[in-house]
Amino acid sequence: MTDTHPAIRVSEIFGPTIQGEGVLIGLPTVFVRTGGCDYRCSWCDSLHAVDNQFRHEWETMSIGAVWQNVLALSGGRPMMVSLSGGNPAIQPLGALIERGHGDGYRFALETQGSVVRDWFADLDVLVLSPKPPSSEMTTDWAALEACLQAAQGKPQIVLKLVVFDESDYAFAKDTAARFPRLPIYLQPGNHTPPRPGNEQAPVDLEGIVKRMEWLVDNVTRDRWFEARVLPQLHVMLWGNKRGV
Repeated sequence: MTDTHPAIRVSEIFGPTIQGEGVLIGLPTVFVRTGGCDYRCSWCDSLHAVDNQFRHEWETMSIGAVWQNVLALSGGRPMMVSLSGGNPAIQPLGALIERGHGDGYRFALETQGSVVRDWFADLDVLVLSPKPPSSEMTTDWAALEACLQAAQGKPQIVLKLVVFDESDYAFAKDTAARFPRLPIYLQPGNHTPPRPGNEQAPVDLEGIVKRMEWLVDNVTRDRWFEARVLPQLHVMLWGNKRGV
């Protein structure tokens, strides 16, 4: 039977492993990482899935082919599937979500909120992660609001902000004020991201931990009791290694 749905550009599919950050931290997950992004963050830790110079490594796959990979990795046992990137909202993922839900799987997607899709309403978890000043990107707040409207309040929706410095922290507080009903998760940024093909690049864990301590101090000093400060658990466990 021919798969008539639009194909998906895939950078990698891997797992099961644990979700390393945000609201689902620690949860066993299979990852479908799509290729392509409309942003170029200065500290991007997944350039192999972002920059077009690596597009020869991406595979254009049918919904059926992607799903067979997920089924094989999970052993056919329903679990969480994380749709990541790059910016996964660029890809036509609605039919994949529908296919997976039919088999009892759940879907989470993280995006900066720059591309709006009506199938956001079919997700189980939508993570909106507007990029702070250190990224050298500019947030389109109208587009982010449109993403919320597209989700129609159906998935669990949370904010996740990466924080490197005082400007990023101020941005995070401003974002929380714009969307006071959304839970917010903060994480210290990894200032030692790998170059593509160099997953053995060392990670400055001491520096990351110090940044996290600084972030905790700021949150408690400001009595910002609604914020949750979490690490990137996968970085702490495996450094810059891919596929974990």
